[in-house]
Amino acid sequence: MTIASDKSLRGTLREKELLAKHTSWRVGGPVKTFYQPADIEDLRLFLSKLEDNEKIYWLGLGSNLLIRDAGFDGTMICTSGVLNGIEVLDGQRLYVEAGVACPKAAKVSAKNALTGAEFLCGIPGTMGGALAMNAGAFGGETWDVVEVVQTVTASGELKTRSPDEYQISYRHVVGPQQEWFVSCVLKLSSGDAKQSQQKIKDLLNKRGASQPTQQPNAGSVFRNPKGDYAARLIESCGLKGTCIGGACVSDKHANFIVNTGTATATDIEELITYVHTQVEKQTGVDLNREVKIVGDR
Repeated sequence: MTIASDKSLRGTLREKELLAKHTSWRVGGPVKTFYQPADIEDLRLFLSKLEDNEKIYWLGLGSNLLIRDAGFDGTMICTSGVLNGIEVLDGQRLYVEAGVACPKAAKVSAKNALTGAEFLCGIPGTMGGALAMNAGAFGGETWDVVEVVQTVTASGELKTRSPDEYQISYRHVVGPQQEWFVSCVLKLSSGDAKQSQQKIKDLLNKRGASQPTQQPNAGSVFRNPKGDYAARLIESCGLKGTCIGGACVSDKHANFIVNTGTATATDIEELITYVHTQVEKQTGVDLNREVKIVGDR
C-alpha cells in the first residue's frame, strides 16, 4: 500500500503540488509529495510510514524560504493552519503548536494579559519556523521566552526537550538531528492586556512604515553582521531598487527583495547572489544569507 492510498491517514495529501501557492515570495516549483497533517498524532503516523531515505522539508507560512523553480523531489510537510493549537496553561505559560502564526501567538498572549511575546508580531512565519532559526524582531528573540519544546523524530516518536539541549545563537539553532519542532511552551510574565495590545499595534505600525509588507517578500534576506546592519550596507552600495527580472531590492528596506509580480525563483536567487557579491566587493563584508534556498535548479 502506498501512502497515497493509506486510509489510516487523516491529513491532506497531494502529489506534484505547486509550492508557489505556499511561499510568501509566491514562487517555487512542484513538490513530489505535499502533506498537511490533521494533528500531531496524524503527523506521527505519517512520518512512521515514510521511507527511511525520504527527503523531508517542513513548511509553515513559506517566509524566509526560496523554493527553486524545478521544485523539491521529496516530501514537504506543511504545518500552517493545521498544527494550530494554542492555549494558556496557567498564569504565565502559553502552549503553542508549530503551525500557529507568530503574530497570533503575540495577540493571544496579550489578550490574556501576558507580556514578553509582543515582539512575535513582527515575525512573518509560524512558531515552528521561529524555533528552528531563533527568529527575532524588535529586539526580541524566540528562544528568550521558550520554557520547553516538543519534537517529533523521523520515525514518529515524540520527545520533550529543554532549551539547554540546543546551541542557540543569533538566527541559528543546533539540536538533535532528524527531529522537528511540533510545539512549545512559552514562559511569559503577567502584565496588562491593554498595554500589551497597544504595544503590538505600535510595533506593527512601525513594521508597516519600514518594510514592504504590501509586496510578496520573504522577510530579511541577510543576517545583520555583528555591530552593523545588512540593510545599511546594501543601501550604501547603491543597490536599492536594483532588479533582475521581476525581483527587486526594495526601495523601502534594502534587506528585502520583493516580487513585483513576474519574478521567478531564479530571478530572486540571482539577485541575492548579485547583492552579496556587490556588498563584499564594495565593503569587504561577507553577508550571511538568512533565507533558506531549497530544491532543484
